[in-house]
Amino acid sequence: MVDFLARLARKLLAPAVARQHPELGSLGYFLRPAELHRAVSRMRRDDALVFPRGNVFHLPPANVDTIFVYSWALSALAGNHNVVRISSRSAGAAEVILEALNAVAEDADPIVARTQRMVTYGYDDAITGALSKWCDLRVIWGGDNAVDTIRKLPLRPSARDLTFPDRTSWAVLSTAGWRAADPAARRAAVVGFANDAYWFDQAACSSPRTVFLVGGDGDGVRAEFLALLLEVVDARGWTVDPAMAVEKRVNAYGLAAIGAAGALDFPDNRITALTLTGTEAAPRRWIGAGAFPFAEAGSLLDLVPAMNRQDQTVSHFGFTPAELEAFATELGGRGVDRIVPFGSALTFGAIWDGYDLPSEFTRLTVLQP
Repeated sequence: MVDFLARLARKLLAPAVARQHPELGSLGYFLRPAELHRAVSRMRRDDALVFPRGNVFHLPPANVDTIFVYSWALSALAGNHNVVRISSRSAGAAEVILEALNAVAEDADPIVARTQRMVTYGYDDAITGALSKWCDLRVIWGGDNAVDTIRKLPLRPSARDLTFPDRTSWAVLSTAGWRAADPAARRAAVVGFANDAYWFDQAACSSPRTVFLVGGDGDGVRAEFLALLLEVVDARGWTVDPAMAVEKRVNAYGLAAIGAAGALDFPDNRITALTLTGTEAAPRRWIGAGAFPFAEAGSLLDLVPAMNRQDQTVSHFGFTPAELEAFATELGGRGVDRIVPFGSALTFGAIWDGYDLPSEFTRLTVLQP
């Protein structure tokens, strides 16, 4: 399986593919042999024998084309039989991945084709129900409503669900750290932030929804940040569909109407900037690609009351390790599962949403001679 996934990585890292779908570069990096062996090493235990969990049924979301590969690959490495339902609405990068999978499977060990299935079907409770009764672990990605709907279909008594429901993510920017950084570091931070935000049209669970300017006196920092962001978006050739630009305006005016936003700025079709009336006004719902509400806070610790269990990733720039550790300690696991630098929000890891996935995809047998 390591060999199969490594050959898949080489196809995804081909320059022509990476240029067309940059997000596949991150996926290809994750599937490199060194990363795969690290994932396998996480499954080993000194105090128990480790075995596959059994049959795993994956239901990934349609809005993030690559997410199904990450969880499926870890499950396959654990030795499980996998069925992955690919949404009929998936396109673009998902089609490229499926084509690469089929091409690599032709020369792979026959066990791969016998134990791994990618299937597409419409909303059909009969099929989903049958696969749910077949599996030992059901992996559900999607909104809260999607999770609740699928959970109504019963599992066998020994099986369980691993759920990834609605999550919200944030960006935190130290105004002092920004001023102390040289121009190259500032630009690199904005490039990373742009990747976090514009890949998947800001709809990924780990894409930043609001930018918190921490440390006070953030107007100048915000203006420079947005100017650099527009330069990066121009350089990358990213565009926002006109219908999306209209939807962002509607959502922005909606936040103003309820008093959550005190000022709106539309410098470009691809960027919508909002000034929130407070940290508690940060929207948890997706309001459009390239929509960036801003709020100010005196310190990271001032943001703790605004965080809850729905919050997944906080991407950061300009803070000291001590500041970040104090923030995580004060949160105490009540919210936020990942605190990562700008540019790493979408980088998938073996620990995701607080789950140690290599452990989740295995079973343990205690042996005491």
